[in-house]
Amino acid sequence: MAEIINMPRLSDTMEEGTVATWLKKVGDTVNEGDILAEIETDKATMEFESFHEGVLLHIGVQEGETTKVDELLAIIGEEGEDISALLSNSKAEKEEPTESTSEAATEEESSDDTASEEELPEGVTVVPMPRLSDTMEEGTIATWLKKVGDEVEEGDILAEIETDKATMEFESFQSGTLLHIGLNEGESAKVDSLLAIIGPKGTDVSSIAANYKGAGASKAAKAEAPKKEEKKQEVAKPVEKPVAATTSTNTNTGGRIFVSPLAKKMAEEKGINLSQVQGSGENGRIIKRDVENFTPAAASASVGKFVPTGQEDFDEKANSQMRKVIAKRLAESKFTAPHYYLNVEFDMENAIAFRKQFNSIPDTKISYNDMIVKACALALKQFPQVNSQWFADKMRLNNHVHIGVAVAVEDGLVVPVVRFANEQSLQQIGAAVRDYAGKARNRKLTPQEMEGSTFTISNLGMFGIESFTSIINQPNSAILSVGNIVEKPVVKEGKIVVGNTMKLTLACDHRTVDGATGAQFLQVLKGYIENPVTMLV
Repeated sequence: MAEIINMPRLSDTMEEGTVATWLKKVGDTVNEGDILAEIETDKATMEFESFHEGVLLHIGVQEGETTKVDELLAIIGEEGEDISALLSNSKAEKEEPTESTSEAATEEESSDDTASEEELPEGVTVVPMPRLSDTMEEGTIATWLKKVGDEVEEGDILAEIETDKATMEFESFQSGTLLHIGLNEGESAKVDSLLAIIGPKGTDVSSIAANYKGAGASKAAKAEAPKKEEKKQEVAKPVEKPVAATTSTNTNTGGRIFVSPLAKKMAEEKGINLSQVQGSGENGRIIKRDVENFTPAAASASVGKFVPTGQEDFDEKANSQMRKVIAKRLAESKFTAPHYYLNVEFDMENAIAFRKQFNSIPDTKISYNDMIVKACALALKQFPQVNSQWFADKMRLNNHVHIGVAVAVEDGLVVPVVRFANEQSLQQIGAAVRDYAGKARNRKLTPQEMEGSTFTISNLGMFGIESFTSIINQPNSAILSVGNIVEKPVVKEGKIVVGNTMKLTLACDHRTVDGATGAQFLQVLKGYIENPVTMLV
């Protein structure tokens, strides 16, 4: 019997999805576990696998098209099966929203009103800056997709908002006319500050905007208004560089470029001018594959940048939300937690031999970093103070060990977390770290995969760094900095011989970890690293 496959909800905030690529076509046989399609959500592009077996009888959303969660995506059934009734029912359900759906929308309208109903004219709704991630404190308007005076329907995308983790589309839960915009493109505001006002056309909402009482909003409304023009004059324009001519043109009209958040982010990272990209999505919308497949035309020999000798030149790049959050949190950590540092140097001869022998097992591959993660996890179980967290009124001694592993990405640093690391085998730790590192570089880490660390490891050994210090990833109490393995002369049994050593630095928060405790932790860690077979006992 044929099965309807609906657009899945692949993240907690996902309301709609765009089909980036179909990996099956109509008529193909589908097995349980096969990847049907790659779907672009509000956070990342994810693979969607089938939980049914049969033949792909119908595709409801073409590549580049977008549909809401729970609407028809595909139909799988037996070859030649009649699915006309399923298609008719699906179409009818889409055209006739249920009473519960309407009630839910009404409830959301009600909850989104920061000002009370008594203060607002009939039909007017205040739209505050939404909290689009669990750690979001402020948002930056990347693009407005509506302007003052435009009609807005429920479900329309109002704006693209840059958070500390990603650029996300924000849709309206109300219908009406966009009467007021509280932030211009490129401006930032705290969560719950005034974002927009929607209501009946012609309604005067100037007093509502001026007196809005959302968190941080009154200051924005009263103080920032006269500063907007001043701000425009202060910001220096980036030095523009000539761009080679190209035959590719964007199909977006009216001077506005329609682009998905993920495609926009990728274009920024690759330095691609979106006005030169041909969009293949719905209504010429630029999507992920358009950026991936974009090849700029060869630059003409006569076109280029000619800089006279001695001329100063620079580029300016606006700080992303990720970079802003990293700067804020590291500054808070450095200036609130009293750091001190313990430096050690370990003999790595046994570790090198152990890893070589371990990796001789077929289909097994572990790194030195995997061994360090495992050794730290075991040592932390003996020293809960090093595995602790500081709060204003208490200190939390964690009995579980969740180790954060710092991974460098384009905009800074992310820290995916290996949970219950002391209970994981070396192979499991290795697989988890490789998976997280790949996701981090492709911006596919979920917020849940970056939360809850009790200790952090930062390894720059692969870059040839011998030793360095790190800033504690609060609310952790310590972070371990790992250098590379260096071959050098060492003294053993009174003789100078060739050896291999590695330097490590433990940064500790003196509020929770005393010097002696940190030193004892490193002694136990030394035992595991220099005799790695003990980690298997």
